[in-house]
Amino acid sequence: MIRFVVIGHRAPTTGEFRLDDICGGAGRLDVLVRCINSTFFLSHDLRKDSEIYLVMQGGDDAPKTVRFYGPELRYLNPDERSTAALIRNALIKKVSTLECMSSPGVYISRMSLGELVNNLASRCEFVYLKEDGVDVRGYVFPENPCFILGDDKDLTEEEENKISSHLCSKISVGPLSLHADHCIIVVLNEMDRRCGLH
Repeated sequence: MIRFVVIGHRAPTTGEFRLDDICGGAGRLDVLVRCINSTFFLSHDLRKDSEIYLVMQGGDDAPKTVRFYGPELRYLNPDERSTAALIRNALIKKVSTLECMSSPGVYISRMSLGELVNNLASRCEFVYLKEDGVDVRGYVFPENPCFILGDDKDLTEEEENKISSHLCSKISVGPLSLHADHCIIVVLNEMDRRCGLH
């Protein structure tokens, strides 16, 4: 399983946002939606070996984490509006400390970034995607990677401290700063090539 954790610094934690304004009025939820699409969509197919966690940190009900799990995922379409609707449907569910399903392959919990990292630490090795990391072209991927990245904002120093003790490595996907969803595509492409997928 290839995992991604994306921190949505201003992403809403309630369903009180308009689907036709996910860029401006929903804390740049559009960035997270594109990250979901980049994690799963192939031409005429979906990746079943991928999973993405969206750590939503905006609003009064923060934090919440929305998880999209490839092997069970249904109703995911390429348009941003319907993906945002899946997130909104998860956010309007009443959720306690335990994770619950909002639709097939989509789960919601109250996990913070620190709790999520601690929860995943026994199952994967964390790789931080950042411009000053080692070049992905010469990087040897761990067996069960979990890539951590920010939305349109870098991780704060506090957030970096929460992941630092669990980090396997820090990598860069290229010489220029890219959008978060593009970073995901580059990483997956590099892994595909090394697995002999053409």
